[in-house]
Amino acid sequence: MDNEFEADLITLCDESGKESEFEILDIIYRNDEKFFVLQPRFSDASEAVNSSGDYFIFKAEQTDGFDQLVPVEDDKTLFDVSKLFEDKYYSELYDEER
Repeated sequence: MDNEFEADLITLCDESGKESEFEILDIIYRNDEKFFVLQPRFSDASEAVNSSGDYFIFKAEQTDGFDQLVPVEDDKTLFDVSKLFEDKYYSELYDEER
């Protein structure tokens, strides 16, 4: 069977050096800023089933011509980007605006 869809994956490293793999759900642009919406990638199907479905939002900052992802610390920005993502996801899923 041929897979037409392959997830866009990214590996992030935390402060302690631990690597975690994420799926890029979307990239949101807001006020000339770029945000990545990420969901943890699970190595085992049972981990995915037990997941709460959370996603994470990181702001992209340019460093030496590359995007460096940093946590969003401002609650209003986090709320606004989350709403943009969820509204877009809803409208694509149900083919209607919220």
